Amino acid sequence: MAVKLGYKNVYRDPYGYPEWQASGMPVASAPAGLAPTGDSPQAPGQLYGWAMIWTLLGIFVGGMALNLTPCVYPLIPITVSYFGGQATKDGEGQGKLVAHGLCYMMGLAITNSMLGVVASLTGGLMGAVLQNPVVLIVVAAVLVFFASSLFGLWEMRLPSGLTQAAAKSYTGYFGSLFMGLTLGVVAAPCIGPFVLGLLTWVASMGSPWIGFLVFFTLSLGLGLPLFLLALFSGQLKKLPRSGGWMIWVRKLMGWVLVGMAVHFIRPLLPGHWGTLILALVVLTAGLHLGWIDTSQANFRAFPWLKGSAGVVCLVLATFLVGSWALKGSGVSWKPYSEETLKHAQSLKKPVIIDFYATWCTPCREIEDVTFHDASVVKKAESDFVMIKVDVTKGGNPVHEQLLEQYAVKGVPTIVFLDSGGTERQDLRLVDYLPPDQFLAHMAAIKQDNR
Repeated sequence: MAVKLGYKNVYRDPYGYPEWQASGMPVASAPAGLAPTGDSPQAPGQLYGWAMIWTLLGIFVGGMALNLTPCVYPLIPITVSYFGGQATKDGEGQGKLVAHGLCYMMGLAITNSMLGVVASLTGGLMGAVLQNPVVLIVVAAVLVFFASSLFGLWEMRLPSGLTQAAAKSYTGYFGSLFMGLTLGVVAAPCIGPFVLGLLTWVASMGSPWIGFLVFFTLSLGLGLPLFLLALFSGQLKKLPRSGGWMIWVRKLMGWVLVGMAVHFIRPLLPGHWGTLILALVVLTAGLHLGWIDTSQANFRAFPWLKGSAGVVCLVLATFLVGSWALKGSGVSWKPYSEETLKHAQSLKKPVIIDFYATWCTPCREIEDVTFHDASVVKKAESDFVMIKVDVTKGGNPVHEQLLEQYAVKGVPTIVFLDSGGTERQDLRLVDYLPPDQFLAHMAAIKQDNR
């Protein structure tokens, strides 16, 4: 997600994403790719392409796992019995059962998707607020606090009247729709902390479309197992009994929230400490879920499930540490100066100026991925002069002058100057770009020197 550097007026950009008054505070801006055009807007932040697919797949699996929490699991036989009672015994019974199931999932999707859209509509404001280190620390602390609920240190309870009203049963298709609409209320003590953590993350993205898609996917994951169980309720013999394994699933969700807390404070951590701390969290989660936790279940596969979860976490932690350890040296940057620009012109080399801030997630991503790619590093060293302007802390008069000179609206912004010192506006970048596409930009500016 590109980030504005401070505007005095509130307006809505051509993409439809709100900009918020920040008065010197960076705020979230519209999605961007290469040069912004009305024909090819991209999703904000990192949620596009394969990142989008894998994120939604993880959310879908998380939604399915929520069915195994102590608050949702007891509802499964009730839901299955309800759907079974709605179907008639004639030839249309199965079709009506499918219709009731779809109404149920629609109700669940409506509730959760509205939450996602409402949260994302605060995205511009959240984008501004979440650049404040104090706010990031508070958000991380809140996520850890909710995680402690899932670890069993305290219980989230709703007013009994609200729970009873949501648990009422109605007949017909409206009844199925109502059950889906109110599932979140009944199951809130277990899924509430996870959903609240997800809401905070969605709000930081600042896109109603992303908010809708994330929570719609979560609803599909949460509702699909119930729908399938209801569909085959006649052939269903029995479900695994409630037990300690559901407490284990709650703890799994708790570790997910702890990981989200680390994600929020990563911009505050120097160097690669964010990756190392995340690896430590994953490692601790694996040891806890796989072997330290004493939860038991009455089915034989549970010890295997615990061990598998532990091994997966250990492998992931090893991968995180390995990716950090094996990462080669990155691009060698020079601080901005007029002498550096003149020297580049004397060498007839193009210049790349990277306007960067440590609190900017796409800035860190392009630094860690693109500017550590071996091909990009090699080409930068041989054919370019690389300049970095760090605007993490405001107030530097030289940086302020550069922001005005190059009309930098936000970070990340990467400016390409040819060997004569003239910018190629069509190559300007204002968001993350993978190494192969960045190499194409480098080749394009290099072509001008021939």
